[in-house]
Amino acid sequence: MPNAVKHVLFILVPLIAVFAVLPGVYQNHLLLFNFVTFLILAQGVNIIYGFTGYLPFGYVGFFGAGAYGFAVLVMHYQSPALVAVLAAGLVGVLLGLLLTPLLRLSGAYFAIANLAASLAVLHLVANPALEGITKGPYGVSLTGTFNPSHAYYAALAVLALTVGGVVFLKNSSFGLALQAVREDAVSASMAGVNVVKMRIAAWLASALVAGLAGGIYAWYVSVFYPDNVFSGDFSIFAIVFALFGGVATISGPIIGVLILYGVYNLIGFTTPQYFQLIYGLLIMGLVLFLPAGLVSLATRRGWHVP
Repeated sequence: MPNAVKHVLFILVPLIAVFAVLPGVYQNHLLLFNFVTFLILAQGVNIIYGFTGYLPFGYVGFFGAGAYGFAVLVMHYQSPALVAVLAAGLVGVLLGLLLTPLLRLSGAYFAIANLAASLAVLHLVANPALEGITKGPYGVSLTGTFNPSHAYYAALAVLALTVGGVVFLKNSSFGLALQAVREDAVSASMAGVNVVKMRIAAWLASALVAGLAGGIYAWYVSVFYPDNVFSGDFSIFAIVFALFGGVATISGPIIGVLILYGVYNLIGFTTPQYFQLIYGLLIMGLVLFLPAGLVSLATRRGWHVP
């Protein structure tokens, strides 16, 4: 059995099955939806950072653009929700195309420029002059499309497709070429790899994932403000979760979300006075002692971690 098929069977199928069943036995539907959303976003970060080395501090820009793409289609064109979600993914890709010049930068320069770009998109959609299109800073209300149950299962479908995409990257020659670009772009280029096209492909795939997630989020909550969907928490959490578990792997970001977001909700509600301290120490400990993420514990013992 090919490795890619094994990974789908042993990682993706149980993950989707568990989150498909949980709404029937656990009452906090919003918490489950947030888990699925961050599972999607962490894998989106994994695509661009884990396989190319670009750290997207402004990743939320694609998420917010997708949410507003969904909202505009529903508000002004009465688009069916599923069609609007697909369009939201396209909006993410179009924004990614617009921002491809950022890929000429690297390291901290790229991260900061990407963050600035996301803030620019936020101020664009929140501009009072665009009230007739985006509702400006006054918030969007899509109560006619409010259907959290359908949005939740749409999110599971996107999660399945996203993890499937990462499985492909992990097990294909395309993914190996991306990792070669991450390690040494000059050597990869000399070996015949089209470095520019590879980076753009990963960048647009990552933007597509975030755009779809943003569209589904807008469908789920139906009422939101620019500051909500462009909140830096989406970027920071997705990055931290992916790094905590281990990027350039399939299971790493999943482990990171399940552990860290679980701890985040447990500590945040039960002992909020200690939340920042405990959470900060947990992340600092990872950076100092496990810079390659939790999956490195297994690889050090010679275990194979997909």
